[in-house]
Amino acid sequence: MKQMNFDFVSRRSMVVARRGMVSASNPMAAQAGLRILQRGGNAADAAIATAAMMNVFEPSATGIGGDCFALYYDAQSGKVTAMNGSGRAPKALSIEHIRKEGIEGDGLPNLSIHAITIPGAARGWEDLVKKFGTMPLTEVLKDAIFYAENGYAVAPSYGAFWGSDYAQKFLSERPNTEDYVPNGKTPGAGDIARLPRLAKTFRTVAEEGADAYYKGDIAKKLVETIQAEGSLMSPDDLASHTTTWHEPITTDYKGYTVAEHPPNGQGLAALIALNIAEEWNLVDMAWDDPAKVHLMIEAMRLAFADNKQYVADPASNPAPLDFLLSKEYAAERRAMVSPDSAMSPPSYGAPINTSDTIYLCVVDGEGNACSFINSLYNGGTFGSGRAVKEYGFFLQNRGANFVLTEGHPNALAGGKRPYHTIIPGMLLKDGELVGPFGVMGGFMQPQGHFQVVNALIDDDLNPQDALNRPRWQVSSGDPGGTILIEEGYPVKTMAELARLGHSIRPISGRARGTFGRGHIILRDKDTGVLFGGAEPRSDGQVAGY
Repeated sequence: MKQMNFDFVSRRSMVVARRGMVSASNPMAAQAGLRILQRGGNAADAAIATAAMMNVFEPSATGIGGDCFALYYDAQSGKVTAMNGSGRAPKALSIEHIRKEGIEGDGLPNLSIHAITIPGAARGWEDLVKKFGTMPLTEVLKDAIFYAENGYAVAPSYGAFWGSDYAQKFLSERPNTEDYVPNGKTPGAGDIARLPRLAKTFRTVAEEGADAYYKGDIAKKLVETIQAEGSLMSPDDLASHTTTWHEPITTDYKGYTVAEHPPNGQGLAALIALNIAEEWNLVDMAWDDPAKVHLMIEAMRLAFADNKQYVADPASNPAPLDFLLSKEYAAERRAMVSPDSAMSPPSYGAPINTSDTIYLCVVDGEGNACSFINSLYNGGTFGSGRAVKEYGFFLQNRGANFVLTEGHPNALAGGKRPYHTIIPGMLLKDGELVGPFGVMGGFMQPQGHFQVVNALIDDDLNPQDALNRPRWQVSSGDPGGTILIEEGYPVKTMAELARLGHSIRPISGRARGTFGRGHIILRDKDTGVLFGGAEPRSDGQVAGY
């Protein structure tokens, strides 16, 4: 059957339910999470079921070979907990070793074998379910195993990438990718895909636990796969990997508490931008008013200047969070913004007296909520482009975010976690859940958080309308970078931004995927009614009951 044309048109309204809701960028994944809720599981169980399904349905963007972060709201205690499921660099890896191999520049190439860090997802999945869930992994991973083994029809948005000539050429030239190029052709929209080796991985972890991944045959094959290309990762690197638990970082924005995962995630940038913008009268400005867009872009550029300097592994280089998140610091940075012109690329502030990714969210009937994100980093190259032999899952390339400059907080070092782009978000008011939210997509993520919080709080939009709204982006999180403007903004808005000194590049069509994919679920604390929105730029769907 001839494939239908791909577009981003969305006339969907928000979904309303009461007993449970899942929002994810694939309908089958959202439905799998919903089935867990219907069978008595909670938000943690459903989040991991959905994440595993996304590995099956979007294997270039996410998976058990990557990292994950979560914010979990426990309804009984009223507390939000941050889970850091990111991995570390091999202990033997160093900048000196990288330079001896002839790699120059400020960072590792995306496809360098040394960009592969320890995958944290398998342990993170297990630990989230153990700490907050109610079901065993055998139940949680059941649907993912079934679909990986028995096959599924590829969705339109993802199929446009997987079935492309680029993906076919890339995968055909790499080892251990047989399942992803069946009969020599990558599956497109509507084609049947089966991933039996991934099913084997899931079944092993479900039945034997994450230790089977980090200490068993999976670990053995993983190390063999990448050591053959010169990786310094050892069996001990995998065996010693641990998930860590933290308090979220927060700020107050016009009476709401916005919670983000602390560094090494980049949620700090969203909070800094919100702090800077809080005193501007954004409420009375139209969404496409160039004056409003200009102010928000400038706030984001200032936030990224700090992010690039300070976001690193907190175990070795903790960021000065009290300083960076203070309202006093926000006032200083706000004073740097002119309403009449774009600033030169800003520098980071210094404390006084001191030297593709997938996002999903779940709210269950008891009011527990999980904001969850899982990634391989570079979706266009299936993460590192390396699939583990016999187990068929791709490994991430998060190490590409390290800096190869000695003394920088995010400098590459053995056993260290890199700067991470993936961030989950959570909204609260007076200590009670408002709802989980997120926008995935590299350096778009804190910018997406900033824009949807503005839409929800300042402009009083419902979740779906907040996600439908066109977006802007400071390209690659570079404070001096080009400003990408999504189709839907008036030409006069773009022209005025250019007059103010911004370098503007309009984006339309399929390229709009660069603006990320978001999901939001809000909860009415009095009635328990849930209101969900899903990303219109992808195959996303909200499932509720």
